[in-house]
Amino acid sequence: MSQVYILLAIFLWSSLGVVFRLSDLPVHIFLFYSLVIAVAVQSVIAWKQGYMKEITDRKKLAAPVLLGLVGLVNSLAFFYAFKTTTISNAVLTHYTAPIIVAFLAALFLREKITKMLVGAIVISSIGLWIMLDGFSVQQGSMRGIMSGLVSGAAYAVIIIIARIYARGYRPFMLTYIVNITIVVCLAPFIREFPRQAFWSFLVMGLIHSILAPTLYYRGLQEVTASRAAVLGYLEPVCAILLSMVFLGEMPGQNSLLGGALILVSGYMTIRSAA
Repeated sequence: MSQVYILLAIFLWSSLGVVFRLSDLPVHIFLFYSLVIAVAVQSVIAWKQGYMKEITDRKKLAAPVLLGLVGLVNSLAFFYAFKTTTISNAVLTHYTAPIIVAFLAALFLREKITKMLVGAIVISSIGLWIMLDGFSVQQGSMRGIMSGLVSGAAYAVIIIIARIYARGYRPFMLTYIVNITIVVCLAPFIREFPRQAFWSFLVMGLIHSILAPTLYYRGLQEVTASRAAVLGYLEPVCAILLSMVFLGEMPGQNSLLGGALILVSGYMTIRSAA
């Protein structure tokens, strides 16, 4: 059942690029107001359910706040990638995360760097080179692809932090503290409220910022980080299909070929760690 939680979360997250594109907003504004709605709803639920007492211990806030800071980097980079390149490029470069997870595990958990991991790095590098067309793609698309890579690195850190600390928190409250952290960080940069995009704040706030991460953290209580990463490969497939249906965005040959190599390399990485 825990794997089902993760699959549902990933399927919901796969629609994020479409919602963001349709909102036609700057990244920080879209993220801020969406999470304000999420935090408002979560505050009511947490108060009624008596969960607030779980965050009175300041020592227990350290991990969720750290997760929120890394999550902010992940979200800003990922949305910026959606803004400046195709959804396929954004999600496929984002999925360099399993390789980065393997590197972090080698650095901090003293896991071995296997021959398969080295091969995966070579293959993913070739895939990225193809996507970038030998670094001759348009400047905007180049920035988007690089942002996708940054979001992949941040996502890798999130997987490791969540795997280490998720069991010590109620999934709902972990999501709640993460969202509050991001809202506080973004608040000084907000100067306007675009009413026409309120629908997108509701969708992002309720579905992508409450329901999906709560399901994901619940799943991580019992599913290993490597298994969660494997299940995550549903996201780029669904995201590309949704972008084709709702945005009429057809991925180019370089995106498909390079992205396929990145996905294969990620799968190799996970298999070598299994």
